[in-house]
Amino acid sequence: MASNWSNCGICDFCQITKPSEVWCSECDEGLCGDCNEHQKNVRRIRTNREYNLKSLEIERGEIEAEIKQTRIKLTNHLDKLQDEAMKELMRAEQTQSENLQKLLTTLKAKETEIAEYQTNIGNFKQHASDLQTFLAIKHIEKDLKVKKKSIQSITESVITNQVNISCQLNKSLQQITENNSKFAEISIRSVRCDLFIQKQKERQAQIMVALPARNIDNLALTLQKRIRTKLTNVTGCYKLRDERMIFSCNTPQKISIFNSDGSEDFKINYIDETGDAVFIGDDSLAVTTDDSNTINIIDLKKQKLKKSIRVNSNTGGVVYKDGHLIYCAREKGLKMISLSDESITNVSNNKITHCSYVATFGDKLLYTNCNDHSVTCCDYHGYILWTFCDKSVLEYPVGISVDSDGNVFVAGQYTHNIVVISPDGKRCRQLLSREDGLKGPQVLHYDTSTNTLLVANQYNNAFLYELK
Repeated sequence: MASNWSNCGICDFCQITKPSEVWCSECDEGLCGDCNEHQKNVRRIRTNREYNLKSLEIERGEIEAEIKQTRIKLTNHLDKLQDEAMKELMRAEQTQSENLQKLLTTLKAKETEIAEYQTNIGNFKQHASDLQTFLAIKHIEKDLKVKKKSIQSITESVITNQVNISCQLNKSLQQITENNSKFAEISIRSVRCDLFIQKQKERQAQIMVALPARNIDNLALTLQKRIRTKLTNVTGCYKLRDERMIFSCNTPQKISIFNSDGSEDFKINYIDETGDAVFIGDDSLAVTTDDSNTINIIDLKKQKLKKSIRVNSNTGGVVYKDGHLIYCAREKGLKMISLSDESITNVSNNKITHCSYVATFGDKLLYTNCNDHSVTCCDYHGYILWTFCDKSVLEYPVGISVDSDGNVFVAGQYTHNIVVISPDGKRCRQLLSREDGLKGPQVLHYDTSTNTLLVANQYNNAFLYELK
């Protein structure tokens, strides 16, 4: 314990006198700004590495499950091939056996006929006159000549060929056991983490230039326009810098772009189940596809699909930041994909739902979970900073967006309202309600360049507000 709480305990140990700025309950000492920031950075790194350790265990489990599932599929496929081969073998044997059985029956009948001829000749010789015997034998010789030709034809036909059954095994199947290839190739990929380490001087500079933040108690929304979209099942909205508004909807599946006066500019009939939409620059729009494990890039100028990016999970709510897309991946949590090399990074493994949305503010991510009616704030390594949950104010939270001061705007679909949550997640206030025309609000987008908030009901109407 530091002998003087007014001084930094760590610096005091090093025989340096610096006044303490904060009290650390963990080490039971006062800390100066530099030591406090250093301690925070150590915690960030430790939290990041602990999360990486946990994610490795989860990834191992997923790979194990995939390997076992592949083995089951291979076993089932080989069992099916074996059954088909056995059935074909049985059919071949049965066909040839039936042919041979028919031939044996024919030959046995001919043997019986010959024996009858021999018996008749003996009887003629014993009881008939020489003339009768001569005539009978001539008649029998004539019949035997015919029978002889019949037997000769049998011996010369293919039915007397030796029949054998053979098998040529599939070489591809044989090579599975003969070659030395691995069941799977396990690789390690190291991706640089966007680990946020703040220096004391940078923090001081930020404090010096920081502008007064807007308090949620003083926020006011002024309706600028009401847009009659006439759309159904809206799943995403975005306000462009040129004042146009983008709406994605799932029924029917399409992207609609509206002018600033509320008239429809054009629409793109979509090829997949349409999810959330976000502008990524270069006249391009990223659109998630919910169940299709795909993120599609739309060219707004050419009004057509530019390319499709395959991912390893479902895709729902999405946000764009610094060349990356952060998207909701249902039971796989939050994921981040680089648009340059399409590499995917796990952000959070906390399970979320098909109707979850995500937003960013600085080094923080905020996402909704309609199953437990919560809004969660975490860092880029999945470390949870706070969680807000109050069903009396916000039920079935869906769309989410953040203003330049960190105030969090959330659409409550069942409470038919828009709620703003303070940056620390401790306080909230209802801004809009059913009385303002909200009926099942689904999505919203805050445009920092114009301080406007675009809100879209799930059906028919959207609203553009100015925030003061």
